[in-house]
Amino acid sequence: MSLVSPLNKVLGLGSAKGGSEHWWVQRLTAVALIPLGLWFIFALAGLQDFAYSTVVAWFSRPLTSIFMILLVLTVSYHSYLGVQVVVEDYVHGKVIKTVTLVLTTFAHIFVGCAGVYAILRVGFGA
Repeated sequence: MSLVSPLNKVLGLGSAKGGSEHWWVQRLTAVALIPLGLWFIFALAGLQDFAYSTVVAWFSRPLTSIFMILLVLTVSYHSYLGVQVVVEDYVHGKVIKTVTLVLTTFAHIFVGCAGVYAILRVGFGA
């Protein structure tokens, strides 16, 4: 016996109506992190040294700042999706689960915003 209605089978939705979308977005962010992570590794390896002035000059390049913002936002979102699954699977009390999900959501938003702010601040030379 299936808990999925015929319409939801056609639409690819499970009993929770969003599980397959969550799964796909998590995989999509993981795939997006491959080229972004490789770019980050090779870009760091291409720096002549890790002196403050060298790193600031590297961050001041527009393309570097854009890719770093994409990397920070993608890592934050991918982490949020993963932590959400872990909390939903392993935290059993309804109140503590809700509080944990809200706190982790705010934490991931804060980390993403702080990362973007730091990149922009260094990139614009403040």
